[in-house]
Amino acid sequence: MANHAQMKLGRPFIRYDARQLKLARYTQALPPPPVAVDWMKGITDFGMMLNGPDPSNPPFAPDGLGDCTIAGCAHAVQIWTANLGRMVTIPDSAILAAYEQWDGYSAGDPSTDQGGVELDVLNAWRKNGLAGHQLAAFADPNPANLEEVRQAISLFGGVYIGLSLPVTAQKQDVWDMGSPDDPDAVPGSWGGHCVYVPKYDANSFTCIPWGAPKQMTLAFWLKCCDEAHTLLSDDWLSAKGSPAGLDLMNLQADLQVVTR
Repeated sequence: MANHAQMKLGRPFIRYDARQLKLARYTQALPPPPVAVDWMKGITDFGMMLNGPDPSNPPFAPDGLGDCTIAGCAHAVQIWTANLGRMVTIPDSAILAAYEQWDGYSAGDPSTDQGGVELDVLNAWRKNGLAGHQLAAFADPNPANLEEVRQAISLFGGVYIGLSLPVTAQKQDVWDMGSPDDPDAVPGSWGGHCVYVPKYDANSFTCIPWGAPKQMTLAFWLKCCDEAHTLLSDDWLSAKGSPAGLDLMNLQADLQVVTR
């Protein structure tokens, strides 16, 4: 049985912005997504990206940091590059630098290990890049609309999401909702977490928490996923091009207005 009780989370809250772009505005001309998509290329170890205990990795916080918002970005880069030729893993030194610059962490001061806000991290990534990998744009599917989410995964290699995890998720091999009468099964009773999701089928989604694939049921997704962002990377778009029917020109123009 899984035991994630000692793992770090790191999404303290959701920042809402009424101007934030909605993916559905730019995908109206697209066909329905496939029944199943898997961008993981059979990889089972993506690395903690400092988000979990790793005593073999001094001096980079052997007990782990609450940097899941940065780890999710790095796992996205791994998925994109693995499907474009050869997987690139961003070094821990660059992960740490991003956590310091984007989320306010100060190495050696545990009180500053407060995690990060997904919207702030994505805006910082778009403006500054991450170890040479640029985020061209991002837009939000409705996490409750599974077709929109699947569309985002199938077209762009995954989605970057926020989860309000229940305590019961600490010891589940597959994340699923427990009894509604169990206080440990209440979404958010453990805390907020950011993960990248590169795979789905008709009955589940698969994410990458703490460097390893984790399946979640649709019931778990619908209860616990409360934030989702489609990431349009320069890596992906330059190699695969803009999907036919995606209104990328208006998306990028609208993003410029939002981020002024």
